[in-house]
Amino acid sequence: MSLRSMQDFKMFGRTTLAWTAFALRASAARPKTQDGSQVIRDPLTYGPELELVHLYYDQFPTGIAVSSTGRLFSNYPGGLDANDTNNGQNGRYTIAELFEDNTERPYPSREINNPPGGAINYTTYPPSGANYQDYLIGSQSCVIDSLDRLWILDTGRVLTPNGTLVPASYGGPKLIGVNLSNDTIFKTIVFPTNVAYADSYLNDVRFDLRPSSAPGGQGIAYITDSSIEGRNGIVMADLGTGESWRHLDGNPTVHPARQFSAYLWGVPLYQNNPGKPFGYVSFGSDGIALSADGETLYWKAVANRQLYSIPTTRLRDTSPSSEFLAQGAINTLGETGVSDGLETDTNNFIYHGNMEQDAVSFFNPPNGTDTLFVRDPRLNWIDTFSTASDGYIYFTSNQLVYGSGQYPGTDRRQRPFALWRAKLPNNGTKTSLK
Repeated sequence: MSLRSMQDFKMFGRTTLAWTAFALRASAARPKTQDGSQVIRDPLTYGPELELVHLYYDQFPTGIAVSSTGRLFSNYPGGLDANDTNNGQNGRYTIAELFEDNTERPYPSREINNPPGGAINYTTYPPSGANYQDYLIGSQSCVIDSLDRLWILDTGRVLTPNGTLVPASYGGPKLIGVNLSNDTIFKTIVFPTNVAYADSYLNDVRFDLRPSSAPGGQGIAYITDSSIEGRNGIVMADLGTGESWRHLDGNPTVHPARQFSAYLWGVPLYQNNPGKPFGYVSFGSDGIALSADGETLYWKAVANRQLYSIPTTRLRDTSPSSEFLAQGAINTLGETGVSDGLETDTNNFIYHGNMEQDAVSFFNPPNGTDTLFVRDPRLNWIDTFSTASDGYIYFTSNQLVYGSGQYPGTDRRQRPFALWRAKLPNNGTKTSLK
């Protein structure tokens, strides 16, 4: 063997011994049983502490409103759960005040929550929503305004026992203002049939009480129409004159996306259509929020991951060309995930559910980014928000899409439903437009 060959052989031997020793050490370091503990995993939680505020053991809630003194109110829509429909005998309520021991009391009174004969008029064919202007039929939202007054948005529509959503009748769809200092109604705005159609579903509402915002000098309300029958849009109401009108009807931004598929806890969601093939989620414009200065309105359709905005001047305009100007002023802000309700704080963040991530996120208008706020495996369908003067954001988590309205048509919800709160960032609090 040559000297060169001998040197190569010795080097090979030393290298082989080194690699053998390394392999033995590595083998000894590896566990004999693979349990996955060394693999990176989803942390599942993020953000500020979640505080449980209230548990709903009976009726199905959507909305939450928090007064400056800490009073809590929720609504229970008969248009989404037949168990919430008042049939004139079961004493159901569509608005209630919440108390610390997880109890609820009809608000502002038991009487107004119990229309004579119930919420459905069976003397018409097909049956329709009762047309009482002085009673609540089926509330979908309740909101505290900047003057600490409670507003109740009534769809005028509820479900029959077999799950049929009845059309509304004039007098059913309305906006009711309640003075919290004496628990009495101070204003009722009834929507005409060319603003709230029989197949409309008035969903959520936000208020700008600045006198300059509407000719009546008492402010304006902005309302989403999320109807699954397809005539979606944004409704405005002058709180002083009671006049109301619509904008953005027919625009794709207020309609559900075609063949939209969402997921909750890994389960794909499809719409259950009794007697027909199941279909896609078809809720239109739903969540709505006003910027902190009242100059921009934000909205989302449930069946759409995009967030949209428009200058409020375009929605307040009722001139002959106002609809053309409104449709041309819509801004697409990007994807923010699957959401239901929206809300704003003094940071001007636009909070929204991020259901496919078990989370709440917020959109930051100045830089156009969407940011995770709080995440927890106990969160599911985050329905409605309320920012409060105590510096917290409150929101309901109600398993909406596990109800019988989704395929396979069986109710998979498990009571209790939950009301949570989390501390707002940067000392944020409720906005004030008055």
